[in-house]
Amino acid sequence: QFKQYLNPNGKKPRSMTMDFGGSNEGKINIEILFKNSKLFGYPKSVKYILSLISTINNKDCIVLDFFSGSATTAHAVMQLNAEDGGKRKFIMVQLPEETDEKSEAFKAGYKNICEIGKERIRRAGEQIKEEAGLNGQDLDIGFRVLKLDSSNMKDIYYSADEYDQGMLENMQSNTKEDRTDLDLLFGCLVDWGLELDKPYTTKVINGHKVHIYNDGDLVACFEKDLDMKTIDEIAKLQALRVVFCDNSFIDSATKINVAEHFKMIAPDTDIRVI
Repeated sequence: QFKQYLNPNGKKPRSMTMDFGGSNEGKINIEILFKNSKLFGYPKSVKYILSLISTINNKDCIVLDFFSGSATTAHAVMQLNAEDGGKRKFIMVQLPEETDEKSEAFKAGYKNICEIGKERIRRAGEQIKEEAGLNGQDLDIGFRVLKLDSSNMKDIYYSADEYDQGMLENMQSNTKEDRTDLDLLFGCLVDWGLELDKPYTTKVINGHKVHIYNDGDLVACFEKDLDMKTIDEIAKLQALRVVFCDNSFIDSATKINVAEHFKMIAPDTDIRVI
C-alpha cells in the first residue's frame, strides 16, 4: 500500500536533480574545473543548487551546507552572486574523510574530501570572477578554513599535592605549545561570540606583533615581555576588547597594573588574560 501511495502510476519517482542534468551535470562541473571528472563521485549540479538558493528572497543570506562534499553549494553561491549582484555568504561543513588510495582524487594529491572542496572553491571563484569581467570586480570569492579542535588551554586542574617540579615548569604558559597566534585569536573570537569572517590586520608595536580584528572589535597580543609602554600603546587603540596571555608581561608589576592603565587610557575596553 505504501508503494502504491508513492507510485500511483507504478512508475519510479523521478529526482528533481534530473531536471538539471543530475550527477552527470555535476561531473561536467568538476571536469571543467579540474580536467578530471572522476575526482569526486556523484557531485551535485551547480545549476540545481543555484536554483534552490535563488528561491530565497534575500541576496544577503548565509547558505549552510552540513554535508558539503566537493563544495558545490559554495560554487553555486558565488555564481549566483555574480549573476544578480548578491552578497550571499556560505558555510561549508565537511568531515575530513580520507580518499581511497586507488582513487583519482588520491592520485591527484587530495588526501581527503575537504582538500577537494577547498581547491574547488579557489578554482570556481577565479573562473567566475574572470567570466564576469567588469561586473565581477567587486565579487567576493574569499573564504576561511576553520577546523574543530580541542581547547587551546592546558589542563591544569590538579590538587596541590599532585604537583611536581616538572609540572610547575610546564605551567609557565597556560596555552598548549602547538598552538599558533591565529589559533589563540580565533579561539578568543569564539569565546566572545564574535563573527569569524571579518577582516583582521597585524601591527608591530615596540617590536611586538599585535592582532587587530575588524578595526578594533578585538585586539590581541600573545607575545612575551610586554612592558608598560607597550601596554599603553595597545590601550591607545581604543579597542572594544583586548586579550593577552597570562605569561605575556615582562614582570608581575606590569601584569598587576594593566587594568589601572586601561582605566585611564581606554576605560571602555574589556580586558581578558588567558
